[in-house]
Amino acid sequence: MAHENLLDGPAPTHLPADGPDGAARTALAVGEDPRDVARVAPASSLAWALLAERADDPVDAYAYARTGYHRGLDALRRAGWRGQGPVPAAHEPNQGFLRALLALAEAADAIGESDEAARCRQFLVDSGTSVDEVRALR
Repeated sequence: MAHENLLDGPAPTHLPADGPDGAARTALAVGEDPRDVARVAPASSLAWALLAERADDPVDAYAYARTGYHRGLDALRRAGWRGQGPVPAAHEPNQGFLRALLALAEAADAIGESDEAARCRQFLVDSGTSVDEVRALR
């Protein structure tokens, strides 16, 4: 049964459980290193987000996070997202993208890209979540 969106906004986007992050979650759950996971599941936002979160060098973190962010945008578009609307953090398959987005905000801050950091944080809000909610996923 289809539900009408009474708020007249786009419906939430839910990435599929069997998408690129699904395979990554499985590999990570058995102790695979995120670097190895990124090699076998390069479309996984989660693998790239973890690499960004763990990077010692902010330039490395930025590159990892940007890769995860773009992989996530690709996945969102394939799932029907049209550039706006909720991307719920409570939906586990969305979490890799959201973590990559937060990691990009943090890395952008670290390298002096404050405008980009602000845009990323606003993107989290526009997606119906917050920095604190996404940070709690770590």
